[in-house]
Amino acid sequence: MEETTIVYVSLSLIFLLLCSKLLFQSKKHPQNLPPSPPSLPIIGHLHLLRTPIYRFYHRLSQKYGPVFSLRLGSRLFVVVLSSAVAEECFTVNDIVLANRPKLIAGKYLGYNYTTVSTSSYGDHWRNLRRIGAIEIFSSSRLNAFAAVRKDEARRLLVSLSRDSRREFVKVKLKSMLNDMTFNNIMRMVAGKRYFGEEVTNEKEAREFREVIEGTFRNGGTGNRADFLPVLNWFGGYEKKVKKIGKKLDGLLQKLVDEHRWMKQENNGNGSMVDHLLNLQQSAPDYYTDEIIKGLMLVLLLAGSDTTSVTLEWTMTNLLNHPEVLKKAQAEIDTEIGQENLIDEIDVSKLKYLQSIILEAQRLYPAIPLLLPHVASIDCTIGGYNVPRGTTVLMNAWSIHRDPQLWDDPTSFKPERFENDDSQSHKIMPFGLGMRACPGSGLTLRVIG
Repeated sequence: MEETTIVYVSLSLIFLLLCSKLLFQSKKHPQNLPPSPPSLPIIGHLHLLRTPIYRFYHRLSQKYGPVFSLRLGSRLFVVVLSSAVAEECFTVNDIVLANRPKLIAGKYLGYNYTTVSTSSYGDHWRNLRRIGAIEIFSSSRLNAFAAVRKDEARRLLVSLSRDSRREFVKVKLKSMLNDMTFNNIMRMVAGKRYFGEEVTNEKEAREFREVIEGTFRNGGTGNRADFLPVLNWFGGYEKKVKKIGKKLDGLLQKLVDEHRWMKQENNGNGSMVDHLLNLQQSAPDYYTDEIIKGLMLVLLLAGSDTTSVTLEWTMTNLLNHPEVLKKAQAEIDTEIGQENLIDEIDVSKLKYLQSIILEAQRLYPAIPLLLPHVASIDCTIGGYNVPRGTTVLMNAWSIHRDPQLWDDPTSFKPERFENDDSQSHKIMPFGLGMRACPGSGLTLRVIG
């Protein structure tokens, strides 16, 4: 009984100390911060947050302007909804804002902040970026998997054609596109399909799908336990993410070990894992198993979901705008011919089709709120002071709908990109600057 009392008293003291620290921090207001709504002690603006978060930030900007600040628990956030200020962030302050925040998900799902998307700016990140640019996303490496992308597109068309022969069948386009894009990436990474036909190991495929879905659900940047650590005592978020991370690592390591064994048996399948294991032999310090697993994870997470979302919105808008679909069909008939199938090399001829994709990315960016950046030193953004350690968010969804940038911004008009190359530089579906998505080239090839 006495020991229990001591434990409760100790926990209460720790809680009071944490609250006192947060309260003290909340009272320290650096000069000339971006405008901000009224806040509460300790929690700051956490009680105001609503979903979808990018639309909530858009509504706040209508009152507080295109650059405003929020105090979420122990963290200061600056939200940018201006194209000019975003450009300033990715040019003048590009290196200053090249770090990522240390979030719970990055620790357990990002190999302790060592993946290309979670690591801090420095030598390790530059090495990962170099590996990605040369060994994964170079034109030669992407060209090597062109047959895979073509085969997955063919399988999707066959499935849609089969469904079209049945009257009034409901087509689950979202799940079909998810399956196609995930199989695309999985075949690149490990030479396996995890959805549909030719799944060699149903149990492994099911486990992999479940853990990837869990990673998507819990790997975001908006969990309140990141901003108010005391919530971990009640919600169990960190424990849940740690469990997912352990299972995910086990599945990825199993794939690496499987391909290492296949390589020893001279039975490799030319996948990305095979290629990285070859490089591991000559440079083991650069290509550790952990580095390889981190690269696999980033490809699976970033390359599948964002691609399927863009494809879904593109097709949705084509179906909702038959005049655009008709014009796209006419272009294909003229440039490719009615008897020929479109190949990747043909997409460069289809300017209107490219405009359709750009317009879908403008109106419905796959990542409406770009991955967060952290200021490594005190800096100035949009004329406001931003202290070291501040998390900076870019609301691409709002920037893409800014009436000062776009004529009739909420309407789907591919023609705005058709004869004006400068328009495409105004959108940022993959981010900008040195921390822009390194896999944008792969995404565009799959979409096209």
